[in-house]
Amino acid sequence: MSGWRNVGVMGATVVVAGGVGYLIWNHLSKEQETPQTTPAKEAEKATDNFLCLSVLQPETVKPHGTQVLVLGLDGAGKSSLLHSFTNSWSEGEAQPTQGLNAVSINRADLSIEFLEIGGSVELRQYWHKYMPKALMLVFVVDASNTPLFPLVKTLLHDLLVADPHLPLMVLANKQDCAGACTITDLHEALSLSEVGDRKMFVIGTYVTKEVEEPSSGVEDALEFIIQTIQTPR
Repeated sequence: MSGWRNVGVMGATVVVAGGVGYLIWNHLSKEQETPQTTPAKEAEKATDNFLCLSVLQPETVKPHGTQVLVLGLDGAGKSSLLHSFTNSWSEGEAQPTQGLNAVSINRADLSIEFLEIGGSVELRQYWHKYMPKALMLVFVVDASNTPLFPLVKTLLHDLLVADPHLPLMVLANKQDCAGACTITDLHEALSLSEVGDRKMFVIGTYVTKEVEEPSSGVEDALEFIIQTIQTPR
């Protein structure tokens, strides 16, 4: 997978054998230590632009939605990320979404419908109405606009109450902007350790039309979206 780098942090891989979940912890430092297998509840993978928290569930909960719901405040970069996911760039600069924006990926082995809802005050009232239809929630945050983090935290936690198992991806977008916070800082600012027992990803992203290939963070995000919706929860 693109975007994975050893940066001297601790990661974990979930292994399921005989119905029991285990964690293989990999300690990355100047000298590689011997991996150890340890029973635990949470799995964590981290690099400088990627963090995956996966909680092992005692029972599989079948998905009930049909869409990947994309939410976030106005100006967070939701539309640009969707264009990058689907390679569907339009002419001119992306404008704030004034209602709903639906795009899809359709090919022989895959079909994903993304539904974006604008982040203005007037449109946030509709966010909850579409949560029951969601296979996964992708919440986009402008990582360079730290004064809005308290509002983002309130809105996100309020949404997640509706479904304690819905997979969550938080995109710390605009990593190419001055002052953009790291994924670790965003995780702390949004109190993501308190969002319940759910599969969660925190990924640093940025989008630019000036290069042919999307950034590694965008590629990672799309890959994990595909993996998540194809795996029963």
